[in-house]
Amino acid sequence: MKITHVTTRVLRTPADNPLVVGLPEPTDTREFVTLELGTDQGLVGVGLTFFGGALTPALKAAVDAFANLVMGDDPTQVEAIVAKIRRAAGSAGPGGIFALALSAVDMACWDLKGKAVNQSVCAVLGGLRDSAPTYASGALMRQHPVDYLATAGPRLVSMGFRQMKMQCGSEPTIAASVERVRVMREAIGPDIDLMCDINQLWSVHHAIDVGQRILPYHLYWLEDPTTHDDYHGLARIAAALDTPIAAGEYHYGIVPFRHLLEARSIDIVMIDLLRVGGITQWMKVAGMAEAFNLPVVSHLIPEIHVHLVAAIPHGLTVEYMPWTLRLYEETPALENGRLVVPKKPGLGLAFDQAVLKKYQVS
Repeated sequence: MKITHVTTRVLRTPADNPLVVGLPEPTDTREFVTLELGTDQGLVGVGLTFFGGALTPALKAAVDAFANLVMGDDPTQVEAIVAKIRRAAGSAGPGGIFALALSAVDMACWDLKGKAVNQSVCAVLGGLRDSAPTYASGALMRQHPVDYLATAGPRLVSMGFRQMKMQCGSEPTIAASVERVRVMREAIGPDIDLMCDINQLWSVHHAIDVGQRILPYHLYWLEDPTTHDDYHGLARIAAALDTPIAAGEYHYGIVPFRHLLEARSIDIVMIDLLRVGGITQWMKVAGMAEAFNLPVVSHLIPEIHVHLVAAIPHGLTVEYMPWTLRLYEETPALENGRLVVPKKPGLGLAFDQAVLKKYQVS
């Protein structure tokens, strides 16, 4: 099988989240770069990437360049594809646009690899489980008022979610942060897993102070409490708190995860598929995490991450952030708080061409 043609698009969609109900619709947008890799056997592999912002045109150009670079190559030889791209463009550095563009090509190649053998990507990776736990994300953001949290939490429970994530970090006082977590916990009860994301907004001392005060509310994890590359600072927080510390979404490539793990900075390894460089690199980080006896969780793109988390023995849960789900004809089923691995070959995904046409940026 050989790659014979490439289609890329820039899409601009509303920055909404279907899990958010009863609040004003956001007025901003999100931009995505989609990729379709066609082959001489008629199979098409899909991939996407984002976080381009003002650099979205440059990101699309990078995806185009990488995809055209591997024209004529066998997409099932994924390590060879990655090595070829790295040789050609690795001097740009391992992070940023390089990793984001690489991930789209790698993703599409894995989709084709599964389709070539008529198996799901999860099955190709080992097929450990046919579903994975998932948690509601993006519905309990820091800009949402406390009274909204008190009603939104139980509504998510009624939808079948047994896990959900809130945000803190911008409160004017420590007491306000504690109150925010207290309201959420009391609203959903003791049996629902509650995570809290800080998005690097606290200092080490502040994180320890707040973290100790919210211990009675039993967070499932505290995420990115301080700067992502302050490995020793994260380790101090992890040592000071009983609450597990999760981090990793801000890291590009596999090397920073070695530093996180060696410094014992975290208790839960969160891997962003786009920033790490695709499925090939994601699985390498997951292997490192298993060697350190640590669980792995995903960041964004649940429709693809379900394959990865379900394929590994230490896959803990999938972030259900439904930003990208509208782009596909069909997405993994959500059943009783779990995402079901698609039974179709490859990623089990096909872009909805009408949606692509609707949101494509000319």
